[in-house]
Amino acid sequence: MSRIPSLPIIPPVPSALAAARRRGILLVLGASAAFVVSAALVKSIGPTIPLPQIILFRNFFALPLLLLMVMQAGGFHLLRTRLPWRHVERTFWGMWGMIGAFHGFVYLPLATATALGFTMPLFLTALSTVLLGEKVGWRRWSAVVVGFAGVLLMVRPGFGGAALPVFSVGLVLLGALGWAMAMISIRRMGEAGEPGVSIVFWFAICSATVAGLATIPVWVTPSPREWLLLAGIGCVSAVAQLLMTAAYRRGETTLLAPFEYSGLIWTMMVGILLWSEWPDGYELAGFGVLVGAGLYIWRREVLRAAEARR
Repeated sequence: MSRIPSLPIIPPVPSALAAARRRGILLVLGASAAFVVSAALVKSIGPTIPLPQIILFRNFFALPLLLLMVMQAGGFHLLRTRLPWRHVERTFWGMWGMIGAFHGFVYLPLATATALGFTMPLFLTALSTVLLGEKVGWRRWSAVVVGFAGVLLMVRPGFGGAALPVFSVGLVLLGALGWAMAMISIRRMGEAGEPGVSIVFWFAICSATVAGLATIPVWVTPSPREWLLLAGIGCVSAVAQLLMTAAYRRGETTLLAPFEYSGLIWTMMVGILLWSEWPDGYELAGFGVLVGAGLYIWRREVLRAAEARR
C-alpha cells in the first residue's frame, strides 16, 4: 500500500499574524476601557444604592450577553458541570473580590482603586507557592515586596498630606486577594476540564442569587436614572468580558497581558474629567512602582514558561 505523503506545514503569513496581533491589542484596550466605564457607573450610583443591589444587577443585566457567549461557544451543553463545589468556591472568592473593588470605586479616587486592584498578581504569586506548589524565585519575591512598597507610597502612612482612608484601602486589597483566590479556583477548574464559558456563566448566576438574598433587607427602589445606571453596569461589564475573551482567543497572552494596565490611564482620565481626582506625587509614584512590579512578574512568568517548553 502506497504511503500518503504528508502535507507541509504552512507557517502563518507575517502580515496576517501582525493583523491578528493588532486586533488582539485593540480588543484588550477596548475591554480595559469598558471596565473603566463600568467602574465609573458604579462610582456614580454607589452612594445611593446598596452594594449587594449593585452586584445583583451587575450580574442580572449581563446574563443576555453571557447567553450569547454560551451559544457562540457551542451551546448549552457546555454548562453541564461535574464540579459544583468548585463553582461555589469560585463564587465566594469572586464576590469577595467584587465587594472590595466596588467599594474602592465608590470611596476612593477611581485611578487609585484601579491601581490597588493591580496587586492581584502580587497576591497570586505569593499564594501560588502554597496552594499550587509553584516555585517562586527571589526575583519574583522581590517584585512582590516592591509592589507592596508602591501601595505604601499611595497610602503614605506618616508622610503627611491627604492620606487615603485606610479602611477603604484595606478592603480593596482584601478584594484583590479575593480575585487572586478566584484565579486559582479558575485555574484548578480549567485543569479539570471545565469550559471557560461555564465558569463565567455559573459565576454570574450564583453571585446574582447570593446578592439577591443579601439585597432583601437593604433594598432601595431605584429611580429611572438609577435603573439605567444599573443596566449600564451589567451590559458594559458583559461587553468587557466578551472583548477580553475575544482578545485572548486572537492573540498570545504574553503579548496582550501588559496592555491591561491601560485601564489605569483610562481611570485617571475619567477621574480627572468627571470628579476632578488629580493624583498627587505620592500616588503617581505608587502607580509607577506597582505597575512596574506587575510587569516584572509578568516578564518572569513568560521566561519561566519559555524555559519549561524547551
